[in-house]
Amino acid sequence: MYSYVFFDLDGTLTQSDIGILECAKRALTHFGVDISDAAKLKKFIGPPLYVSFHDAYGLSEEDTEEAIRIYRKHYTEEGIYRAPLYPGMMELLSDFKKAGVKLMITTSKPQMMAEKVAKNNEIFDFFDGIIGPGLDEHDPSKSILIRRAMDALGLTDNDRDKIVMVGDRFYDIEAAAEVGVDSIGVLYGYGEREELEKAGATYLLKDVPEMRGIVME
Repeated sequence: MYSYVFFDLDGTLTQSDIGILECAKRALTHFGVDISDAAKLKKFIGPPLYVSFHDAYGLSEEDTEEAIRIYRKHYTEEGIYRAPLYPGMMELLSDFKKAGVKLMITTSKPQMMAEKVAKNNEIFDFFDGIIGPGLDEHDPSKSILIRRAMDALGLTDNDRDKIVMVGDRFYDIEAAAEVGVDSIGVLYGYGEREELEKAGATYLLKDVPEMRGIVME
């Protein structure tokens, strides 16, 4: 059904909560912020760091910049290596690749870090490209990143029916709708069914193997 699959990273390809949340806690603690609300901390999984620190936790512009610096220091040293693949993901990517499906990672995580995560999990070579913001980009919308992925593959609006975006949060689904491509909302990640349905996911799936049928049949 689809020739191109664009994957979100955190919560879609990888179980990244341990590394992300630990680094977020260290940055927030530096500013004396209460980190007891576990549900609020999960807001760090998915959106750009600037949005989480500035919008969700109300840090000033200056403190947000410093919090991002602290987070990235710990993440590049430790957290980046604490994000294993979801069960069955390696086999799924291999099957897609063998079938000739073009794969991209389209993530709000800085591209440099996303590449390191992919290499650490030994999936880098499955992908035809990894698209993420630069370190100096605060809040690139996911739709912009999807467009960048399309450009990298030489795709135009006439190819949108061949593309599906896979993600676990409403950011992914809403961005796909904005660009005009189908989407798969994964329920095994960090989002909720309600947010994915409300965002207009074309498909919802409970586990990794289900994706094979949606993409290839």
